[in-house]
Formats: sequence, structure tokens, C-alpha cells
Amino acid sequence: MPLFSYTAVNQEGVLIRGVVEGSDPDQASESITSSGLYVIEVRKAVSYIASLRKRLLAPRIKRVAVIEFANNLSVMLRAGVPLLNALTDIAETTEEKYFRDIIFEIRNMVSFGSSFSDALDQQKNIFPNILIRLVRTGEETGSLDNTLSEVAGHLQRIEDLVAAVKRAFVYPAFALVTTGGALIFWLVFVLPRVLVAFTEMGVELPLATQILLAISNFISTYWYIFLIAPVCMLLIIRILKKQRKTSYYVDRTKLHIPVFKHIIYNRLLALFCEQLRILIVAGITIDRALTITADVIGNEVFRVAIEDIVKEVTAGNKISDSMRKHGVFPPMLVRMVDVGESSGVLDEQFVFLSQYFLKRLDDISEKIGKVLEPMIIGVIGVVFLFVIVSLLFPVYDLVIQIGE
Repeated sequence: MPLFSYTAVNQEGVLIRGVVEGSDPDQASESITSSGLYVIEVRKAVSYIASLRKRLLAPRIKRVAVIEFANNLSVMLRAGVPLLNALTDIAETTEEKYFRDIIFEIRNMVSFGSSFSDALDQQKNIFPNILIRLVRTGEETGSLDNTLSEVAGHLQRIEDLVAAVKRAFVYPAFALVTTGGALIFWLVFVLPRVLVAFTEMGVELPLATQILLAISNFISTYWYIFLIAPVCMLLIIRILKKQRKTSYYVDRTKLHIPVFKHIIYNRLLALFCEQLRILIVAGITIDRALTITADVIGNEVFRVAIEDIVKEVTAGNKISDSMRKHGVFPPMLVRMVDVGESSGVLDEQFVFLSQYFLKRLDDISEKIGKVLEPMIIGVIGVVFLFVIVSLLFPVYDLVIQIGE
């Protein structure tokens, strides 16, 4: 859908600029007006620039704030508070100004006759797609309070999932950055001066020291490569991820990286089970739930497998039989799904599986530091041993020359 840049003012008279989607300028203007703003100007924007601008201008709202919003709204609706009053009360007690303004915009749209789900849909950059879909389902079934409670629990599990992954990478990242920085400092600032002193004294540098000096000169001369290379690698990976064929091989490679493959694989399994759990509990059909899960799984290998499962399930095959054909799903998961299908309690099975893989991921994230710690210490020790030995050789030669 085309993107339109707009200039508008809110009810307080504050000038607001942003980007909105719409089939034409009139629809874009209606969308802006329905959010409680007064349109000044609307014009079609260049898609790439507008998309970038939309991301840059989008408020950075943490997932924790969205979880709190969904949970508080669920509690107030269950207590019998009308939706408009509940949104007003939540907005007035929200500390984050951006989020407070967004909630007031949603409240205004609802008061103008829009459905709650449509109002949330106008804020896709803040509210996850799963929340919008399930709220729409809750409105249709008349169980919005229960749906919001389930969504809050789901988002909290996803937050725990992200936190577990971050914990696993904190120590390796910290160790590599600090030791790498110290090593570069030695090679660029300290080592050249020491080696120059040895050269002036007429000490013949051994091979190890010459190698170290060559590394030092290379880093000092081409230091910018170490800044540009990570950025280029990131851009290349993102470009490869844009194409489904290359993205498939990139994601498959991630699943085979030593040590880290356990984190990546269990994260994907936990996300797969948790996503299906919340969708099945909400009453969404299994084929639709699998389709939604394929869109948000974030790994092309799993996406291809899930899309194939959808085709087979639509043709009348069992989910477990379809999953068994793909090696990405462990036997335990397939057996649990098979039992759930046979007994009619598939939602309960996914509740157990979701908790199981989340717990497993949490355990792995705690153990990963203990596994990587000796490996990192060993590598760092070898590097600094090489540096020290390379410096001691010239000192030894110098002592011998003085003794003679």
C-alpha cells in the first residue's frame, strides 16, 4: 500500500509530521483525521524514504509498556469499566509521553465509531500484529478481556524469551569487546614504540616479533577496515535476507553454528509453540494459526517447513504426520502434537511445549556462559602469550648482547 507524508496538528495545537499508509490521498486523510488530528497537508512519499522516515519517527515503545497496557486494560474490562473510560484512565497514568499520546489517539478513534482493533491497526509500529489479530477475534467473540489477558501473558513469554537469548550473548560479547580493545591498544600504541626502541639498539628481531610488528603496522595503517567490515557484513547479510533463496541458506547456516545453534534452535521452537498456543486458545483455526506463525517465525528454514505443513493440513493430513516429514521438528514435539490431535487437547499440549522449550532455552542461556568462558579465556590466553613471547625474545637477545 502506498505511503503518504502528512503534516497535521493535534487537539492541543502541536504540529505533527508523520507517515501513513493509504490507497489514495483521501483515504490517508481520513485515517489521519480518525486518529483525532487536523490535517494540514498530505502528499505521496517516495516508498523507501517514507519507510525509513516512518521507522525513524516512530516512537520507541518497549514491549514491557505494551504488556502493561494489555494487562491493565484486561483487568479494567473484566471489572466492568467501559472501554473508553478504561483507555482514558490508562492514558492518564502512563508516564511515557509518546505512548500516552498514542493511547489517547486510539481512544479518540474508538469514540468516533472505529473498532478497537482498527484503532490498534493504525499503530502497527507499536502494537505487534498478534495483539491486533487477537483483539479483533476477541471483539467478534465478545471475550475481549480474556483475549487481552492471554495476549499479555504471551507477550511476557516472548519478553522472557528475548531476555534469555540476550543473557546468553552478554558474556561472550563483553569478553570479546574488552579484550579486543585492549589488544588493539597494545598493537597500535604500545608495541610500535617498544619495537622501535629495540631496532635503534640494533637488536635483530626474531620471526615471531616480525609477525607481530607486521600485524601492528597493518592495523595502524588500515584501521578503518575494522570499522567498515562489520557494517559491510551486516549490509550483505540484510541484502541476502531480502531474497528468500539466499535467506534460506543464511538461516540454515545459523542453525549449524557451534554452541550458538542450541540457543537459536530452541528459541525458534519456543516461539513456534508459544505462537500456536496463543492462536489456538483464541479460537483461530489451525491452518490459519500455522500461516500466521510462518509469517512471524523469523527463520526461512522453519517458514518453508510450516508453509508445507499448512498445505498438507489443508489437504486433510494430520499436523503430526506433516511435521514428521521435516527434520527441524524434534521427535518429542511431534509425539506431543500427535497425542494432542488424537485426544482433542492440542492447545494443552502446546501450553506444555511452550513452557518446556522456554525453560530449556533459559537453562541453555545460563550454561552457555560456563561453556564459552574457558574457550574465550583459552583463545585470549594464546593471543597474549604470543604477544608476550614476541616481546621477550628481543629482550633476551638484548641481554645477551649486553653480557657480551
